[in-house]
Amino acid sequence: KGEPSLEDYLIQRDFTGALTLLEFKLKCRDGESKDLLLWIAYCAFHLGHFRRAQDAYKELLSAHEVSDEVYLFLSACMFYQQNYEEAEATAEKGPNTPLKIRLLFNISHRLGDDNKLMKYHQLLRDKREDQLTLASVQYLRSQYQEAIDIYKRLLMESRDDLALNVYVAICYYKLDYYDVSLEILSVYLQAYPDSAVAVNLKACNHFRLYNGKAAETELKALSEKGVMLQSNDLIRHNMVVFSNGDKAMQVLPPLIDVIPEARLNMVIYYLRNNNIPEAYELIRDLSPQLPQECILKGIVHASIGQSSGSREHLKIAQQCFQSVGTSAHDCDTIPGRQCMASCFFLMRQFEDVNIYLSSVKAYMYNDDDFNYNYGISLAATRNYKSAEEALLLVHNDKYKLEYVYISWLTRCYIMNGNPRSAWELYLKLNSSNESFNLLQLIANDCFKMGHFLYSAKAFDVLERLDADPEYWEGKRGACVGVFQMVIANRASKEDLQDVLNMIRSTSNPQVEYIV
Repeated sequence: KGEPSLEDYLIQRDFTGALTLLEFKLKCRDGESKDLLLWIAYCAFHLGHFRRAQDAYKELLSAHEVSDEVYLFLSACMFYQQNYEEAEATAEKGPNTPLKIRLLFNISHRLGDDNKLMKYHQLLRDKREDQLTLASVQYLRSQYQEAIDIYKRLLMESRDDLALNVYVAICYYKLDYYDVSLEILSVYLQAYPDSAVAVNLKACNHFRLYNGKAAETELKALSEKGVMLQSNDLIRHNMVVFSNGDKAMQVLPPLIDVIPEARLNMVIYYLRNNNIPEAYELIRDLSPQLPQECILKGIVHASIGQSSGSREHLKIAQQCFQSVGTSAHDCDTIPGRQCMASCFFLMRQFEDVNIYLSSVKAYMYNDDDFNYNYGISLAATRNYKSAEEALLLVHNDKYKLEYVYISWLTRCYIMNGNPRSAWELYLKLNSSNESFNLLQLIANDCFKMGHFLYSAKAFDVLERLDADPEYWEGKRGACVGVFQMVIANRASKEDLQDVLNMIRSTSNPQVEYIV
């Protein structure tokens, strides 16, 4: 039995084997160089080796008499290397064929030239290849439902084209219909259970529906079938996401210019690790095309604006959030409503924040970030009971140690008639500056709400820390308030004894008179 022929490799879609054979033949001058270069370019392109394919097409154009259609093939190589302007100029040299229209249509989208995009859109035919191109561009423009309509129509014409199910499943994934996406994807997976693309999409759906562990389990099953996960850039990227950022610094940076989401996930990694300057460097020059890009840019600018007090950064953040929250495609989605809430939050219009957050509350019950922000917004509008409930749903230990969280929860406890819990929060606080500020909050809010014993306790500590006469006056007033409550049978005699001990600890001429 002889060595496999080129045809054997191509039938098996073994482009690596085919390319190896062709490169050997070219080196040995075994065959017509023109034909060898054409096949080398074809195989390299299908392997994603666009630079090698481009070099082969350039050699063909410079050293051989070939059809002008090669300019279109060369343009496709440049397109996949993101050299869009060069790709456009090269495509213009090719013949006026449907392939040229499809190429220029895609290039116009990448260059953001809407006038040319509409021009080439009108030239697309009602043919399979052209409609697939239209659907792909609609997908890239976040017009997922329009893309689904095209794919479903094509499926009606050719049910045997199972790959279309993957495209439909991806669109439903983007629309957050994860169960629907899995159901449609199963049709393809029954026929091709080892498909890295399909299993990866299934893992992404499980990540959204369940957690990272569930997603990793799906990819592990793929690995057990002999698929090399580390050789697939997209899967390596997603493994970082599924593992909550593990190995992000090793995997993501080289993929930033390869996988668009890699840049965004690198920004998320920096944000989670409180490295705002690095996050800003990555996103500063990004012109958002997708809602996720706009949201992340808004978060970075909001983080800088709130930490530095920069109105300019806060304004950019508001604009980013508003552009997503008011867009026709996103205004009624969960991220869209969260964006409008964030915009109003930065504008301190908390009544509006509550309207938007309450509309998605049912979907965000276990989300610490949501409950943190919702709790603060409710407290800012004096809805302290609901605010306390929301803040107590926060489980992130890091958040629960933040002074902002502690101070708002303290206020909620006091306003809801639970000053003891507020005092216990103070006792657990270590920082001297923050504990001093919290004492002032407890002293004044408890006095306002008639919780005089805890107001007196707070003023007593403040007086010992700072000889400001206002603290003595506050303590004196709170102690008298406790006395009045004891007289009215609304406080115990033990409370009065605590108050007397506090008063006697003060070296003030009014003490004996009060006692």
